[in-house]
Amino acid sequence: MEAHPTMLTVRPARPGDAAPMARVNVRSWQETYRGLMPDAVLDDPDLPATRERFWTAALTEERFRANRVAVAERDDRLIGLAMAGPPLDEDATWVQQLYVLYVLVAEHGTGAGRALLDAVIDPAAPAALWVADPNPRAQAFYRKHGFTADGASRRESGVPSIRMVRATSARRSRPSWRSG
Repeated sequence: MEAHPTMLTVRPARPGDAAPMARVNVRSWQETYRGLMPDAVLDDPDLPATRERFWTAALTEERFRANRVAVAERDDRLIGLAMAGPPLDEDATWVQQLYVLYVLVAEHGTGAGRALLDAVIDPAAPAALWVADPNPRAQAFYRKHGFTADGASRRESGVPSIRMVRATSARRSRPSWRSG
């Protein structure tokens, strides 16, 4: 694994981050979901613009106000993003749901994923997420952080997913935001 001597910064996302967030989102999908999502979706030339519109809305519209959105940067370059908020699942027994956590493959294993998870999900609160299945690396990451599959599954946009839940965690409390 390549060493990353420069400091990782995790901070709240800002509306001006929408374009680089879209680039990381699309690249992460292409790196992770090839074979799970249709190539026509992953290679659609309109996908970056579509994701940028989504991130602009997520960072500016009232309907997303209760969500926490964070980005991870290294060397002033966005390398990951995460978003969590109130649960949408009707059978939710948890108070937070992780909706997005993407880190570029080159940054896997550097602590960026954990830092993003801690930035958007309170480690002491019950939480849940949906993760692509199969996606053994992501599922192992979430198990390491106290999530377990609860048997629920679904298919969204053609991608099979399983739900993972965490009752609580004994991990340290969420770090305070650091400015970059």
